[in-house]
Amino acid sequence: MTATTEAPPRIPAPSATPPAPQRRRRSRVAPGAIVLSVVLAIGGLLMVVPFVWMILTSLKSLGEVSTFSWLPQSVQWQNYVEAFKAAPFLTYFRNSVIVVVCQTIPLLFIATAAGYALAQLPIRFKGGILTYFILLLGVPFQVLIVPLFIVVRSVPFAGGNDWLGQGGTGWINTWWALIIPFVSAPLYVFLARQFFVSLPPDLADAARMDGLGEIAIFFRIMAPLARPAFVTIALFNVESAWNGFIWPLVATSSEQLRPLQFGLATFAQSSSGQPQWPFLMAISTLATLPMIALFVFGQRYFIAGLASSGIKG
Repeated sequence: MTATTEAPPRIPAPSATPPAPQRRRRSRVAPGAIVLSVVLAIGGLLMVVPFVWMILTSLKSLGEVSTFSWLPQSVQWQNYVEAFKAAPFLTYFRNSVIVVVCQTIPLLFIATAAGYALAQLPIRFKGGILTYFILLLGVPFQVLIVPLFIVVRSVPFAGGNDWLGQGGTGWINTWWALIIPFVSAPLYVFLARQFFVSLPPDLADAARMDGLGEIAIFFRIMAPLARPAFVTIALFNVESAWNGFIWPLVATSSEQLRPLQFGLATFAQSSSGQPQWPFLMAISTLATLPMIALFVFGQRYFIAGLASSGIKG
């Protein structure tokens, strides 16, 4: 017998010509995306133009505002100084800050706690309570001004009132009238509830098995996870309280309590009968800057809160 040896496999020789490089496919931009970008750019420009116009008008003289021109002929920085001398705007700024802070801090706890209860706790008539809050969203604040004024004026043992709330002024012309009626609102309870619905209930169930109470569950587990909801509610309420005008005009008469927006009316109703636009725009610019800065710093949480507070459950 003769041994047969298998021939070793033949390795193909490398090709002399390198493979042709693959062409990169150019990603096509959909026409709809281009149209959407153009529309958004135009919309953004239209939203920026009023702010630019406000700043430029604040730097003009009184004679320049009677004719149309974008740029001031000479920059009038003294408009800001003269505007502050026309009214006690530092007091107005202070009052607005006090109202914003004293409203927002208790509102965050009250609204988010109520939203957590509606979303995670097995309470009776939960659906009816939620429907009631949704219905309240459609009630304009102007409808509530007169009833709210009567309630604030009739607070027992306040402002010379007796135990029936009669005989005095109640909380009228006090800080309580500017703060207490707005420490909660249906909109913020609804937003908080919608956010807590998105959280898994297993987190609260596991904490209950470990012996935690509902208050500890809310503050130690749910509240840290609900940071976007807290920021969203805070931004909404800060903007609302900062721009409040109708209710402070109704509930107060003292300059020591009037907020910033009331001071803007000083230049809108001048003795000459014509609004003093440069001074009005100067104070409006200063009044707008805190809101812009607040939104810029809280934009990430604000968008996340709105995205997580959609219609659920």
